Amino acid sequence: MSVLIIEAFYGGSHKQLVDLLQEELEDCVLYTLPAKKWHWRARTSALYFSQHVPISEHYRILFVSSVLNLTELAALRPDLGKLKKILYFHENQLVYPVKKCQERDFQYGYNQILSCLVADVVVFNSVFNMESFLTSIGKFMKLIPDHRPRDLESIIRPKCQVIYFPIRFPDVKRYMPKHKITHLKKMLSLERSDDAAPSMALPSQQEQRGPENVLKNFTGESGLSGAVSGLGTAQQESLGSSLMQLADWNQSNSSDDSNSYQEEKKQNPTLNPCDTLGGVDDQQRPLHIVWPHRWEHDKDPESFFKVLMRLKELGLKFHVSVLGETFTDVPDIFSEAKKALGSSALHWGYLPSKDDYFQVLCMADVVISTAKHEFFGVAMLEAVYCGCYPLCPKDLVYPEIFPAEYLYSTPEQLSKRLQNFCKRPDIIRKHLYKGEMTPFSWAALHGKFRSLLTTEPKEDL
Repeated sequence: MSVLIIEAFYGGSHKQLVDLLQEELEDCVLYTLPAKKWHWRARTSALYFSQHVPISEHYRILFVSSVLNLTELAALRPDLGKLKKILYFHENQLVYPVKKCQERDFQYGYNQILSCLVADVVVFNSVFNMESFLTSIGKFMKLIPDHRPRDLESIIRPKCQVIYFPIRFPDVKRYMPKHKITHLKKMLSLERSDDAAPSMALPSQQEQRGPENVLKNFTGESGLSGAVSGLGTAQQESLGSSLMQLADWNQSNSSDDSNSYQEEKKQNPTLNPCDTLGGVDDQQRPLHIVWPHRWEHDKDPESFFKVLMRLKELGLKFHVSVLGETFTDVPDIFSEAKKALGSSALHWGYLPSKDDYFQVLCMADVVISTAKHEFFGVAMLEAVYCGCYPLCPKDLVYPEIFPAEYLYSTPEQLSKRLQNFCKRPDIIRKHLYKGEMTPFSWAALHGKFRSLLTTEPKEDL
């Protein structure tokens, strides 16, 4: 095996990526640790892997995520340190929102900077992720009281590039209700286009703000030109829009129901949830909202449930499915909200079966993000593929991915839009998504990953 893949946090999008790479690309071997106790994985996984990854003369490339301390691993295992080392950032710790800042938290971001210095290639899943990390290094290092390292951004930046997270969109035809058939045909036509001629163009957003000027400033002042060279005009405009959002962001402070669902499926394995609607037309059937995110504070569930409570106060009818993984500490708001929402909650809790998960997404009308921390957002794009109308903050990575009409600036704006949707859900059900899905599909991105993982050690450095 010539490609050694190590994942210290084998869950969620981290698991999704390495499983896809191992399945689709030849000559890969994978070593992992379970997705538990993230902070301990970041602190100690390098020593564990140094003892458990066997020595092999066949390894040529090492691919790891930024949870792992690559510096420690390379020092503990000089044989691995000699390989071409690729570091993939799903998220970065320099701008991660913490509930309470503690001195020990400095180490997580510091480890990621050290890993970049040791890596040969540093890959980010979005421009927002890359730029928020690189432009925060200087400020972050000022936390060191004296004798600070210098010029780290200029050393790391030339190694960096963006390759979007590759999503292998599933076959959901059997789950699609009739009103989503036109949407499905559009998605399938995009997949066929992917196979014929992959397009990396993204829709330009907020052109009146001059994204081309923002992009020019970033590329000229910080050396981003190498990372965006070769992109088409449409994508450069989109990246400029994202960087404008980044500039704004830098300046501001800115399972009971689930069990019954499983039981019903056991009794009727061929059940399509759309058939349970009993022929109710699009106007009468309540709006179905889905929230498919990790049950953690950085996804801001408090803001989401506050908006839902406002809808209930106004007497508006809706259904909600709250999905996503849970970890050791679940915010109290989830149990409180479940009780308050009552019969409005259709599904509550993580669905381990991907089929069940996509089935619920196909039933839903609107997918919501209230995140305070997002560098890509696989769940949002999966929901859009299943025909959901997205509503996301006008912040973080979202302007890079979604057209402006799907973004909101304040919780009040989100509430107002949902109020309108609850009154006329039929309009949302007729909507066809206006953004691009092609740049985020495995069909479009597999060539980039294949090239990244088949290059001989350091021949391009």
